[in-house]
Amino acid sequence: MHVQALGHVVLKVRDLERSEIFYSDVLGMRVVSRISDPPMTFFRIATSDNHHDFALMELSPHATTKAPSDQNVIGLAHVAFKIGRSVEEFHHARSVLDASGTRCLYEADRAFAKSVHVLDPDGNEVELYVETIGHSES
Repeated sequence: MHVQALGHVVLKVRDLERSEIFYSDVLGMRVVSRISDPPMTFFRIATSDNHHDFALMELSPHATTKAPSDQNVIGLAHVAFKIGRSVEEFHHARSVLDASGTRCLYEADRAFAKSVHVLDPDGNEVELYVETIGHSES
């Protein structure tokens, strides 16, 4: 067996509507489907041929979360979304995040990518990045 591609990622959230607004309105993902049992919203990324690439599943409003700053907790560290290939696209994303009031945890400038890490409304860490390897930066 050989994995051919990442199919999708599902995050558990407390308030589906609030999180759907963040992922659709702020990050620009397209809602493709919703189900009620369990309450879920499914998103497709613009360049994808999949039915969905990402989904949110609503838990109880009282569901607990790990502390995002605790790096010694086993589990998902973050979900990363490619937002382009240029520094201009990165700067545009930063301006969208700033305008939405989304708190940026930190930026990383690595040999292969430039990224910004943010928290979604439930404290899930999300990385937004542009690939820079093999591309000239302006």
